[in-house]
Parts: sequence; structure tokens; C-alpha cells
Amino acid sequence: MATQKHIVMLPYMAQGHLIPFFHLAKLIEQRYPDYTIAIVNTPLNIQKLQSSLPPNSNIHLIDLPFSSSNHGLPPNSENTDSLKAHQIPLLLLTTESLEPHFNLLISNMITDGHRPVCIIADIFYDWTINTAKTHNIFHATYVSSGAFGTAAFMSIWQHLPHTKTDAMEFNIPGFPSSFRLHRSQLSINMRAANGSDELSIFLQRNFQSLKTSDAILCNTVKDVELFGLKLLQCSTGGVPVYPIGPLLPLDGKMSAFRPTEKALAVEFEACAQWLDGHSPCSVIFIGFGSENNISASQMMILAEGLEASGRPFIWMIRPPFGFAMKGEFREEWLPEGFGERMRVSGKGLLLKSWSPQLEILAHKSTGVFISHCGWNSLLESLSWGVPIIGWPLAYDQFCLSKMMVEELGVCLELARGVEDEVESVEVERVIELVLDGEKGKEMKKKALKCMEMMREAMKDDGDVKGSSLIALDEFINRASVPCCSSRR
Repeated sequence: MATQKHIVMLPYMAQGHLIPFFHLAKLIEQRYPDYTIAIVNTPLNIQKLQSSLPPNSNIHLIDLPFSSSNHGLPPNSENTDSLKAHQIPLLLLTTESLEPHFNLLISNMITDGHRPVCIIADIFYDWTINTAKTHNIFHATYVSSGAFGTAAFMSIWQHLPHTKTDAMEFNIPGFPSSFRLHRSQLSINMRAANGSDELSIFLQRNFQSLKTSDAILCNTVKDVELFGLKLLQCSTGGVPVYPIGPLLPLDGKMSAFRPTEKALAVEFEACAQWLDGHSPCSVIFIGFGSENNISASQMMILAEGLEASGRPFIWMIRPPFGFAMKGEFREEWLPEGFGERMRVSGKGLLLKSWSPQLEILAHKSTGVFISHCGWNSLLESLSWGVPIIGWPLAYDQFCLSKMMVEELGVCLELARGVEDEVESVEVERVIELVLDGEKGKEMKKKALKCMEMMREAMKDDGDVKGSSLIALDEFINRASVPCCSSRR
């Protein structure tokens, strides 16, 4: 019997990081049965993952002590989905408090004879590099935004190019001169940064440390992001980059963070039945992720535009920007009588507690996704050939929307951020263009091409493997070499 080898994973405390880490752990477990994987996080996040873990799994869940209230955050706030938008940077800064507990965990594992062969840590945990080097353990950094998005996000925060000019448009260091960003394509935090603020210092340090990691794991597909991978490789000082995505179920059934409560299960079944009653590619799906949302006034306009379009839609609707994402939804944020009209007419389905996003995107009735352009959502949409109407809200989403529009041709941008004064007639116009126009047909064709490339990347047909599985094999082989100093 082969000796068990151990991998330790440390995701950031957000759904968009925990879920792909979980799928990476499952992929490693499936392909390398002599490995055990420990996913390490805070107690409430580990509790959420527990119900997704299959019996007799080689994946183990380990929690580290953490108290959000000790860091000026509300009690039991261990995930970005439980915070208001302005509180999320503070959660990011608290990650350093996990360092002594993580170091103790690694030391204890070594003492107990379970020395990890590799630590896979999120890009925001630069201190794990020192932990790995101290114990001569291979270190890999996981980046959550694809290659293009990560390269752009890193360059903007490291150089803050918008602070060096009064122009509305500017270049990004490391990118071709033809690639220019508009100030409206910067997040609120980026616009407020001056280089000496706490968030800038934290991110710049983490991105600089990335160059001392042994490897970079990127949740992307080589053929989809050839340009982005080249940019990322150039920006990380020659650290090998492994495109190992998409880290999601290609059968359209999300296994992580599924609801277990009976009421939510009933809601899921109702959603599936509602979709079954509509023709192919006719339904609009609206979802803005687990961390951010549009403003109350924008929500009102979007509702008016959806109703005016006459198209069937499913809306994962949460409280608007400035309110807790898991707070109670108020009908005053929508046009008077909107919910009741949609219910009676059957035109709209409003999901206020949870939505099976991947299953909705995988359904044949779904025709377009109005999205915040978070990387995981983009991957899910393209993995089923669904074109996108972009409404980026934060982080790297503005650059990702630009990439989807200009590089891949699978997206039309409707609005940017929470300050954009979009009109309902524009909402209606863009919907018609994507669902009925020639532009929409071309977007659909390109989205289906992306879907094909994603499936090819994860293909395992005997001796024939897809590019992402080959990259994962190469990474695992390098990480398992006993002497860390010879791995670069």
C-alpha cells in the first residue's frame, strides 16, 4: 500500500474562494488516491463545508481559532457574505491573525508524522510562504480571478496608475499600450487608495511575496486565456503558472454549499419546474454574487427594464449595496406590486434566500446571464455556453468584464458599479440585443466555443488528457519532489 501524502489548503474566507478550493480538493482526491487533503479555515466556514463532504473521504476539514468581534467586525462574521461591502476589506486584513494557529498546525502535523508535501494557500496569505520555507515544504499560491484578472488586479494595486495622471483613461503597467482603463472601471477601494493606506500596503506586500512562491495555481483554461496567462507569467517573476481549471462540476450540479434545509430544497425544486416550463434560451438569469450588489435605485430601474422586456427571468435578489447581504429584503426596493405581478403572470421568479446558480445556467431554458462578472460566475456561465450581460461592481470585475467583451466577445456591458445611472430603456435594449439580435447570436457562438474548450481541458480519455489535467499532473509531480530547493 502506498504511503499517504498530505496536502494542506488554506482558502480565503469567501464563497468565491472556498468553493473552487473544495473542487480542487475533490479533483486531487479523485486523481491521486494516495493523497489526503486538509482544508483549513475558520470554524463557521468549516461548518459550512462539512455537509458537502462525502463519507469516507480523503478530504479532512480543520478549523483554526478566529473571533471576528476581536477585529472590529460583527460577531460570527467569518465570510464576506455576512458583511456589508465596506466591512470586507477589514476581514481581509484580519487574515494575518490566523498565522500563529496555522504555523502550530503545520508543526503538529510534522511532529505526528504527517508532514505535508505541499501547502496551497490563497493569494492573500503571503505569510504561508515563510511557513513553508521554514519547514522545507513546497508552496503553491492559488489565484482566484483567472490569469487576466489577476494580472490586472495586481498591476493596478502595485502601481496605482490612476493616481499618476488626471486623465480619465490610463495604461496599466505590464499590459500592451493599446489596453487602457477608464476611471469608471476601478472599484471604490481602488479609487480611494493612495499607496499609504492599510489596504494598499497589505495587497502590495502580498503581491510582491507571490514571486517567492514555488508555483501558482490558476483556475482557468489554457486555450481560453492564452493572452492572460502570458501576462500573469510576466508579472510573477518567472514562478511557474499552472492553469488547472475550470474548478467546477461540468455536470451542472453544484456539490458544495448546497442547502440542507427542507424549505430551501422545496425552493430549488420550484425553480427547476419553473425553468422546465420555458423554451430553450429564453430565460434571463440575474445574479450579482455573494459579496456585492447594485444600489437600491439601480435595482428599481433593473426591475422596470426586466418587466418592460416581457422576457421570463430568474433573479437571485438580495438587499442592495450598503445593506447586509443576508439581511431581510424589503419590497420597497422594487416597483410597487412588482413581485406580485411577476408571480401572477409567471414572468419572473424572485429567489431571496438561495439560488442554484450553476444548475440554472446549465438548464437549456437559460439564454443570458446578467452578472457582476466575478470569475467563478463567468466560468460557470461559459461552461454552459451562456453569454453574459455585464454589470461589474468591485475588485477585478471591471477588468474581467472588459476581457469578456473585448477578448472573448461573449459579453455586453450594461453598467458599471453602484453609481452608474442606467435607464430602464437601456436594460430593455441590451436584453433584446442579446436574446434576439445578430450580436447576441455571435456572442452565443463564442460562448459555446468557450464551453467546448473548457470540456476539452478537463478531458480524461485514457492516454489522452486535457491541458488542465496535464498541468495538474505536472504540479503534483513537482510538489512531491523531496528537496524544496530544487523545485524552481
